[in-house]
Amino acid sequence: MRLAPIAAAAAAVLAAVPAIAGGLITIQRPETATKGALTVSTPAFRPGGPIPLKYSAFAQDVSPSLSWSTAPAAKSYAILVDDPDAPGPTPFSQWVAWNIPPNITMAPEGSKSGLQGTNSHNTIGYVGPHPPAGDPPHHYHFQVLAFDRMLDVPAGAVRASVLAAAKGHVVAKGEVVGTFKAP
Repeated sequence: MRLAPIAAAAAAVLAAVPAIAGGLITIQRPETATKGALTVSTPAFRPGGPIPLKYSAFAQDVSPSLSWSTAPAAKSYAILVDDPDAPGPTPFSQWVAWNIPPNITMAPEGSKSGLQGTNSHNTIGYVGPHPPAGDPPHHYHFQVLAFDRMLDVPAGAVRASVLAAAKGHVVAKGEVVGTFKAP
């Protein structure tokens, strides 16, 4: 049995499949497995559409307003914004916020709701899109998770710590995606 042709064919198939540069986004990770769904929306951009410059690190660098449907079993919510188009083994983390009270289903523009975590720029809170010049538009996943409890994670934590605490406690999740290309 000749393995070289099989290996070559497998390599060709893998080369044809687009890789996710930054790995799995938050709602695709096993730690966030759930059957519950949230509807997430924003007045700032249409789903799949371009994110206005205002919300980027090139301009005002404020988070867009987000709203989401309720999850009856929710005891808290989290917002995580991922850029999987950035190079690296994990998505670039633009925002990590958690322990948003269950009676809140809207984060206003520039929100500081809940506990704020450390993003991939090593700053606390939201950091807007800032893809490299010349890159095709990056996809920014504004994800909301509903938990069956408040998470025991200290302020300033990174995405991985929030995901570890989320395992087994996600009751619903959803997202809205926008795109951004460097001006």
